[in-house]
Amino acid sequence: MFHARSSLVFLVPVFFRGCVCVFVLTSFPNCNLWLLHKSTCKMTTFRKAKKQFATLCSRGHVREAFESFVSKIWAEPRLFSNLLQACIGLKSVSLGKQLHSLILISGCSSEKFISNHLLNLYSKFGELRAAVALFDRMPRRNIMSCNIMIKAYLEMGNIESARNLFDEMPERNIATWNAMVTGLAKFEMNEESLVFFSRMNELGLMPDEYSLGSVLRGCAHLGALFAGQQVHAYVMKCGFELNSVVGCSLAHMYMKARSMDDGERVINWMPDYNLVAWNTLMAGKAQKGSFGGVLDQYCMMKKAGFRPDKITFVSVISSCSELAILGQGKQIHAEAIKAGASYEVSVVSSLVSMYSRCGCLQESFKSFLECKERDVVLWSSMIAAYGFHGQGEKAIKLFNQMEQENMPVNEVTFLSLLYACSHCGMKDKGLDFFDMMVKKYGLKARLEHYTCVVDLLGRSGRLEEAEAMIRSMPVKADAIIWKTLLSACKLHKNAEIGRRVAAEVLTIDPQDSASYVLLANIYSSAKRWQNVSEVRRAMKDKMVKKEPGVSWVEVKNQVHQFHMEDISTHLGDFHS
Repeated sequence: MFHARSSLVFLVPVFFRGCVCVFVLTSFPNCNLWLLHKSTCKMTTFRKAKKQFATLCSRGHVREAFESFVSKIWAEPRLFSNLLQACIGLKSVSLGKQLHSLILISGCSSEKFISNHLLNLYSKFGELRAAVALFDRMPRRNIMSCNIMIKAYLEMGNIESARNLFDEMPERNIATWNAMVTGLAKFEMNEESLVFFSRMNELGLMPDEYSLGSVLRGCAHLGALFAGQQVHAYVMKCGFELNSVVGCSLAHMYMKARSMDDGERVINWMPDYNLVAWNTLMAGKAQKGSFGGVLDQYCMMKKAGFRPDKITFVSVISSCSELAILGQGKQIHAEAIKAGASYEVSVVSSLVSMYSRCGCLQESFKSFLECKERDVVLWSSMIAAYGFHGQGEKAIKLFNQMEQENMPVNEVTFLSLLYACSHCGMKDKGLDFFDMMVKKYGLKARLEHYTCVVDLLGRSGRLEEAEAMIRSMPVKADAIIWKTLLSACKLHKNAEIGRRVAAEVLTIDPQDSASYVLLANIYSSAKRWQNVSEVRRAMKDKMVKKEPGVSWVEVKNQVHQFHMEDISTHLGDFHS
């Protein structure tokens, strides 16, 4: 009878077992069922202790958590995982290493669960060497171990090791594929990222919002509209069309592919019109050259109750820079100060450019000096500002200061230097910097660098040398570099080279009105009227129209745009 009755305890729900035990103890004082009650109480106490421990860890109180529950940690070493996660939150690699030592002492370092948390810790802190050493010593690995290492390799830019590990894996899951797609896109290996995405699709694996966003950004960088449209169709099929991350990436892709209307349509379909959506829309309008539209969107965004962030301020301040509207630029600078974004290095770089283009070089330099955390972009912006104001010597002095402070330099730094030398007529210095960039720093010259060198040579009258450089350079020439040389031909009234150069421009862009006008002016300067007539006739036959001049004026914090013979705004409007 006793055994039958006592066995009922195990059929009662956990919540009521304590009550049943009390009943049994009262009814049968001579039995040892009190052991069961004691065990249940211990389990409840341990669960409470684990909850308190997890709470302390989530709040970053690592030492307090360890000291308060040290006996329980030694009893259940898996609790080390909570401590390791807390170290990541605290950004303390030294504390993580101390815990690693304790894990080794506890004898649980061979457990996959703990080893994976250690791998994650080292990879998050960029400690690739420590992560690799740990991974190589792991006696048992699983998919998660490999996924963490692939992400670590990709974070550090070690693409080859990530790819090798991916190929060696006997089994992969969706996270493995997502890591490769996202990681390759991050380093602008966009074609490879698309290949991995395609293979993933063939295997029937469902991507997440981040891999879809990465693939779409890859399509945007490649300007691959058709591929982007295929991904859009896949997004619709997977049910991600209303996801804000994917939606903003889709809009960005369409805008980069010069399909602004489609980009705006995607954003308007989004149910959650968040700050990222506003920023994407403003960036797209800026790319299209609709700088007034950026300012309009900024005002609408504020009226909708959104607070701008540093990305917003970069787009808006850059638009003020392009329009050269100082008043509104100052107002937005004040708003950036109020929002606490005025010391963000990306915002300061935009301010330096804006004040420079509005003719306030002193304000540019003041913004530069006030920023304590200067990066290569900010230094390059200040060098470009000096060049814009014809102060080439100061630009070179600033570059020398960069070298003395062991600041890293990149292609943009040298582009700013070449621009400064070009605008200040410092031909020899500019050519020296071009050689330094390639030979001393091992940087690859881009088309923009060659354009600056062509401008340098062209301004100094070395037109044949400039033409030879364009024809021999390892990158494909665009219309801009040929038009740069065409402008130099006009400056030096060289009709023969001008005719050859204009032919190159019009092969690339047959409807480019500026090239026809420049060539006609070159012939006019050389008094070759017959050739002037031929150019004008060619324009008429091909229905090429000269683009009308555009001007902007800022009145009462509003930007007004005027075209040639525009009568849309009356003079009386400015006096009202």
